[in-house]
Amino acid sequence: MDHFTTKRLTAERLNDSHLADLVALHLDSEVSRYLGGVRTPEVTTTYLATNMAHWDQHGFGLWVLRTKDGAFAGRAGIRHILVDGIDEIEIAYAFRREFWGQGFASEIAIALTDIGLSHHEVPSLIGLVYIANGASRRVLQKANYTLEKSATRHGEDLVIYRIRR
Repeated sequence: MDHFTTKRLTAERLNDSHLADLVALHLDSEVSRYLGGVRTPEVTTTYLATNMAHWDQHGFGLWVLRTKDGAFAGRAGIRHILVDGIDEIEIAYAFRREFWGQGFASEIAIALTDIGLSHHEVPSLIGLVYIANGASRRVLQKANYTLEKSATRHGEDLVIYRIRR
């Protein structure tokens, strides 16, 4: 599933042509504060390569998101992640600031959940959220994820939400 659409967004499988948009997204300190901090262009280049390799290995990964008029809105996806030594599959999303507060994150979280649970038939999906990120916690709750536990990752306090098939 290289492409999909929601009511207001189109999603395209991550590729090399998306580097400039991702660099701009990751250089925004407000966007990146709950993503582990601002990423340099070099770090984002490595991030892009890693996430493209994820697609090749697993058949799913990150998509670049655009509005119906073609504007870059952000990125989102489904990917494997190691949490406390357990291979989990998470949904992840990040939007440019001008798209915050308009329901785009909830829209894409619901779509990603359906893709993961129905199309790829994974047994469960998680969302990792910094405790202070109330907006993202509400997004996962709207998408019917349940708070499972607290965790620490890279020295940061997080909560893990989960949804099962």
